[in-house]
Amino acid sequence: MKLLLLSLGLALLCSHTEEIADPVTSNFDLSKLSGDWYSIYLASDNKKKIEENGSMRFFLERIYVLEHSSLYFKLHTIVNGQCIEVPFICDSTGKDGECSSDYDGHTLAHILETDYVGYLIYHAENSNNEGKSQIMELYGREPDVSTELKEKFVEYCRDHGIVMENIIDLTRINRCLQARDNALV
Repeated sequence: MKLLLLSLGLALLCSHTEEIADPVTSNFDLSKLSGDWYSIYLASDNKKKIEENGSMRFFLERIYVLEHSSLYFKLHTIVNGQCIEVPFICDSTGKDGECSSDYDGHTLAHILETDYVGYLIYHAENSNNEGKSQIMELYGREPDVSTELKEKFVEYCRDHGIVMENIIDLTRINRCLQARDNALV
């Protein structure tokens, strides 16, 4: 009987371990990014860009992969207290996990890490007539992620020179989740 219980316990442990995906930091399969996402953390070395009414304060709902590895982001932002949908296309540069767009100047975005099933961390460099800024975001497939993933994101921010005071926990504010729910009605 003890052997049977031990076998059952090991089988359950092994099946749980298989569900945890390894982080991917290169050779990205963009097709696996398609689907629903939630904005978890937002950071910038220019906090004005990500504060309320900032030009880079968006909340992700969905990613679609288009032809030629371009990405279509279904985003929301808040304008006059209302959640407004913002369509956004980032065109592939041909480099692994990199795309660019001409929004608020020129933006070059790089996927830093993902496991496709739980989280995505990206870094963007925005250049316009005000200068250069870095923006980083942590997305999750669920409305929140583990403390460990949040700590990993903070470490990425530090590595890119973004201080803790410039990291916003979006799970604690209105991030237009009701706009997602209304889209289903």
